[in-house]
Amino acid sequence: MQEFSARGVRLAFIDEPPVGADRGEPILLIHGFASTHAINWVFPQWVKTLTEDGRRVIALDNRGHGRSEKFYDPAAYHINEMSGDALALLDHLGIAQADVMGYSMGARISAYLTATEPQRVRSVILAGLGYHLVDGAGLPLGIAEAMEAPSLATLTDPAQRMFRSFAEATKSDLKALAACIRGARQTMTREQIASIRQPSLVAVGTADDIAGDPEHLVALLPAGHYLPIPGRDHNRAVGDPAYKKGVVEFLLNRP
Repeated sequence: MQEFSARGVRLAFIDEPPVGADRGEPILLIHGFASTHAINWVFPQWVKTLTEDGRRVIALDNRGHGRSEKFYDPAAYHINEMSGDALALLDHLGIAQADVMGYSMGARISAYLTATEPQRVRSVILAGLGYHLVDGAGLPLGIAEAMEAPSLATLTDPAQRMFRSFAEATKSDLKALAACIRGARQTMTREQIASIRQPSLVAVGTADDIAGDPEHLVALLPAGHYLPIPGRDHNRAVGDPAYKKGVVEFLLNRP
């Protein structure tokens, strides 16, 4: 894994070359809350899938996560800051334009990056996030409280237990994650979504009760397409074969 510093933030990332012929179309992957580049993209075989399709794959650990620098002020996790990290990574690697795929919180970051830096994004894949990009500010604040609880055993709410258990399994910095939940709560307006004219894919599990309505979001995107991930909830959709197949086909067929 490599590291670089930008805007006073130390960020860890991977940069994997394509297998075989290079399509010349790099893709940037942005993981979700409490995850890492490895858990979201390496272990579920996303990096293997995309590099074997001839794509250079770049994936970072978001600030507050994995091997990247941790912050404890919620203001450090504003979507402006987190999308700025992704842009800084593209600059660091000299990549003028990339396809971008984010999952859950990573999709929120990806959408914001696409809307604010449209010339840098060839296409965007918003996974694990539907209309809550517009009408929901991310995960419930109770998840931050779950990160600050004395132990998993003190929690009774199923969602709080799920996220606390996941954060412990990933050996995350719980205090940093609590700050992240409180800071990365920016929504986008319908007008901002409509300004995203790049080919766009919204991929959400049909049993996902966290993302919000995916088709409602697709309707706002001028070049939007919907990829249902059959029978999968928010967590189990990540490595689903139908999700991978749909993304590869989207990347091959988009303008």
